[in-house]
Order: sequence, then structure tokens, then C-alpha cells
Amino acid sequence: MAARVHELTGQRRPFVHATVVRAQAPTSAVPGDDAVILADGSIEGFVGGVCAETSVRAAALDTLRDGNTVLLRVLPNESEQFPSVPGAQVVVNPCLSGGAIEIFLRPMLPRPLIGIAGETTPIGAAVVTLAGFLDLEITKPMSYAGASAVVVAGLGRGDEQAIRAALDAGVPLVALVASRTRSAAVLDSLGLSPAERARVRPHAGIDIGARTHKEIALSVLAEIIRDLRATEDAPHAPLHLTDISEMSGGRTAIDPICGMTVVIGEDTPHAVVDGVEHWFCCAGCRDRFVAA
Repeated sequence: MAARVHELTGQRRPFVHATVVRAQAPTSAVPGDDAVILADGSIEGFVGGVCAETSVRAAALDTLRDGNTVLLRVLPNESEQFPSVPGAQVVVNPCLSGGAIEIFLRPMLPRPLIGIAGETTPIGAAVVTLAGFLDLEITKPMSYAGASAVVVAGLGRGDEQAIRAALDAGVPLVALVASRTRSAAVLDSLGLSPAERARVRPHAGIDIGARTHKEIALSVLAEIIRDLRATEDAPHAPLHLTDISEMSGGRTAIDPICGMTVVIGEDTPHAVVDGVEHWFCCAGCRDRFVAA
């Protein structure tokens, strides 16, 4: 599974790494078993049987949304004697075959991409250095697809081309490092539409009285982070700033046999009885419901 985790990280795909940290017989999982849960809810690897996977899938998708790690305790019933852990999320899984397990869920979110035009200038170089400290990933030069923001710090060298390239790549925020006068001239020369103009921050940077190159870089990145934070649905979520386009829609249903909450996906056991749709944690619950 380590190779798969490395592969997904390199592909900048959001996922959750789930690892069994404690297990009580007769559960089939053992400490060290692990799996990855992708943003579409699919699971690769092993952290327990079908019913345990149902609980893991639902909790994992929640961690992708808020970015928080979770210790998930899956118990067969509320009275199960299993050493408690403060702060753990407890799920009672009546389908579980007698055992209990604890699974650590760690969301792995791609770092936000920041493009820099003019990274060899003193201000551009300072932006690169500070971006690394802030866990921001720098794109390749002039490769802005998927970037959350682009800093244009060419100081008069190719600024217009960089702004045009960033806007054409769909970058939502372009920070132009220039004086107010030159910023106005650059933007006027581009003939931007109102919508494009709204995506550019002329004379970028929060006013902190910056004088040095590093201070200017700090003010620019502070403005970028502030603006991007303002667009997030969860203000306290990690600054991953990515469009998780494959994220499961989060539709859930209650298994009418065992009472579990299940995430509805392509592989979720399903049945239509008397014109009503029902979803189940496993094929066993579905078959029992249909036969009743």
C-alpha cells in the first residue's frame, strides 16, 4: 500500500490513508492492515470486512471535507468492552462479527499550487522561499493549469504575457507585483474583460509597510491566503485549495436491517421493494430484507 500512497500523492489526488491500529478477535482485521479511500468513496486495501468498510468509507469522506485526522472505533454494540480512547469517533456496527477495531484515518490532501512568473527576481525568489515554508507547491514556469494563484513578479519583464497565460489557464487569482501606476498601465494594455479584471490584484500585497524583498513577498502571500481562505466553504479547513471534482456527493441512507448509515455509491448493495429504493451495508442485509 505504501507504493499506492506514493503514487496518489504524486498525482495530487486527495485520499485518506486508513490504518488498523488495534483489533479485538474475532474481527478479520489485524493491526497494520491498511487501505486508501479515494474521493469517490472507493476503497483499495483491507481494513476489515464489508460492514467495517462501510463505516470507514463514511468517516473517511468526512475527513476529506474537513481535513482532520480521526481515530475511528468500530464496535459491534454499545456495551462492548474495548479500551477507550479520549476523542475517538465511535461507530456501533451491528454487522461486525463479534470483534472491535480502531482505525486511524489520515486525510492526504494535495498542497495548493502557486505559480510564479519572475522567480529569479529578488521578490520572486523570496516568494519561492516563503511558499515552501507555508507548504505551498510551486508550479513549473508558465505551467499554471490547476494553480490556485499566480504571482507575477517579473518587474517589467514579461508581466503582460504571464497575466494573460494565467487568466487563460483559469487561475482564480493573479497577484501583480508592481506600483499602482505601472499596474494600471499593464492592465489597460491587456484589454481585459470585467470578469478577468476582477481576478487580478494590481499592486498586490497587504499593507504592512513592507520595504525589503522578503517583506514584500510576505505581504503578497498574505493577501493570497486571505483571499483564498475567504472562498473556502469551511474557514478552518486546511488550505488545500483544490477542487475535489471526484468527491462523492455524500448521499447516505440507513440500512433498514442493521440501522447502519451507508454511503450510496455504484457498488452499494441496493434493492427496490414495492417501488421504494433501499440501500444496505452488505449483500447479507439486502438479501434478508428482500426475503422478509
